[in-house]
Amino acid sequence: MPEKRKVAGARFLLLRPAGYPLKSLFMEYPVVSDAKLFELYAREQWYGEAVKPGFYLFDRRLYPDFAFQVVKVYPKFSVVGTETTIKVEQKAAPKSTVKFDVHFDDVIGQETAKRKVKIVQKFLNDPDKFGRWAPRNILFYGVSGTGKTMIAKALSAEAKVPMLPVKSTSLIGEFVGEGARQIHSLYEKAEEMAPCIVFIDELDAIALDRRYQDLRGDVSEIVNSLLTEMDGIMRRKGVCTIAATNQIDVLDASVRSRFEEEIEFKLPSFEERLLLLEKNALTLPLELVDVNLREIARQTDGFSGRDLVEKVLKASLHHAIMDESNITQKHLEETVPKARKEYRQPPKEMFS
Repeated sequence: MPEKRKVAGARFLLLRPAGYPLKSLFMEYPVVSDAKLFELYAREQWYGEAVKPGFYLFDRRLYPDFAFQVVKVYPKFSVVGTETTIKVEQKAAPKSTVKFDVHFDDVIGQETAKRKVKIVQKFLNDPDKFGRWAPRNILFYGVSGTGKTMIAKALSAEAKVPMLPVKSTSLIGEFVGEGARQIHSLYEKAEEMAPCIVFIDELDAIALDRRYQDLRGDVSEIVNSLLTEMDGIMRRKGVCTIAATNQIDVLDASVRSRFEEEIEFKLPSFEERLLLLEKNALTLPLELVDVNLREIARQTDGFSGRDLVEKVLKASLHHAIMDESNITQKHLEETVPKARKEYRQPPKEMFS
């Protein structure tokens, strides 16, 4: 029988962190602070593994399933041994920059909300001054499209601090424990970037009444992880949590009690609707001809700011483009009843 060729032991191995097979924005990411310690750990874990450029090695201990890609190895095809020198490329730490070009003056209405979040702004500008009196957990609630996310972005921009936004629905994963791990990683990242805002949108997707949480996979674990962070057991200095919900009444009592401040976002008044229409109409790419925006503001009682922009102005623009004309009063008025149809309540029998 032909003699098997003996594979040489690797003398040098360069690895690059490649991430998880199931990518997630806030998963733990290994940072090698002690190169010698990592080298011992890597040799022991991957001893006897055959490697060549492009191969992947998967962590099985500290960061289960995290992948390291082989960048260089000498000899080119060899195995990890007790004498292998192992190095890891490190990504440069991302600079924390404010990415939102939104300010409080850009938000029409919601004066109470703007006044209250300025307290949070002062804390973010000087976290040490507040100490244990710092505003840590704030809840925004109200009808969809009333400016909750916009105010959070404006706060980030005005305070000149980063904001880490996450939708609750993205935390509900296929594997148990995945969402809970993302929560802790999110707050670890926020602590590194502090002062920082953690903005959790659609809170009701995970923090609904506990009677229903078992229907949603690992939701209970996610909620428990969130409560741990909000309770401040780890005291993440300089981190403020802002959560938003359209359905405050369905939130679990234990979650809702963690918020020291609840800020309501209301539907715009007639004057605010008119101002919203006038301000956004100025940016339309077509001219408005013989249009009475006061009349449109009067007809749209109960519409949110987003409704006015998306379902009235934008819809009118699209109709005008199809008609190959400028935007007229007819275009605007035809959109209102169509938008209202979307808000029809389901029959009461459905809930009996």
